[in-house]
Amino acid sequence: MRAPRIPTALLAGALLLPPLLAARPLGARPLGAQGPSPAPASIPLECRLAGGAWQRCQMQVERIGEAWVLLIGDQRFAFRHDGSGAVTLEQDGGQRRRVNASWQADASLCWDGVCARGEIPLD
Repeated sequence: MRAPRIPTALLAGALLLPPLLAARPLGARPLGAQGPSPAPASIPLECRLAGGAWQRCQMQVERIGEAWVLLIGDQRFAFRHDGSGAVTLEQDGGQRRRVNASWQADASLCWDGVCARGEIPLD
């Protein structure tokens, strides 16, 4: 049995569509878009600092796997991943420092004492 023949006009259109519909990173804007950037996606999680009690927090994702912020109480922790495995943390606008990420037995992800658990977007 032969595969059905697809009209050439449809094939030509199919070649044009993928670049137009290509996926963009979370928070990315279409080429030529005007106005303010959209707000980063906000995900409710539970967080703790330095082994303290778990508390509600928010993760704001600027670019999945590259740039995110944890809002824990009145503190802001901004993370950046450079793609080579290095993660840096800037707390409340202070100096940026390199941190180590590690998964814990309770399914939380920690960066040198700053821990989060829940539906963490990884990619």
